[in-house]
Amino acid sequence: MADVSHTRGDMASHPDVSEMRDRHDRMLGGRDVTLLDGPVFLLGLYCAVSPWILHYTTSQPALVTHNLIMGIAIGLLALGFTRAPERMYGLSWAFCAMGVWMIIAPWIVGDSPDAGVVVNNIIIGALAVVLGLMCAGTAVRSTTRS
Repeated sequence: MADVSHTRGDMASHPDVSEMRDRHDRMLGGRDVTLLDGPVFLLGLYCAVSPWILHYTTSQPALVTHNLIMGIAIGLLALGFTRAPERMYGLSWAFCAMGVWMIIAPWIVGDSPDAGVVVNNIIIGALAVVLGLMCAGTAVRSTTRS
């Protein structure tokens, strides 16, 4: 009877080892930010629908439009991080700037916003800054390894 058991050996002697390593590196290249794609997209989704969740559509119409547009922009950034992370790493800093803008927007865009609107935008902005810094940190680590 033939011996069909697999022996554990060193892959270094495999004839295609260099091609397999290159393919593995290409597959994993730029995917360090994968864990952040989902939270960034969810933040953008919440930002876009928050005026209707917190019911300030009639009292702050300018902020409704603002948060909808910013939420869509954050969601598109998340999709970009998912689809082409190696090209989108540079926009991590722009994402941080968007977070800072979300924090100050109630006073600039809004018309004497109440505490709920202000707290909502501060939380969204702070999360955007934190996630943006995490993306930027991942990008720096990724480019220094290459």
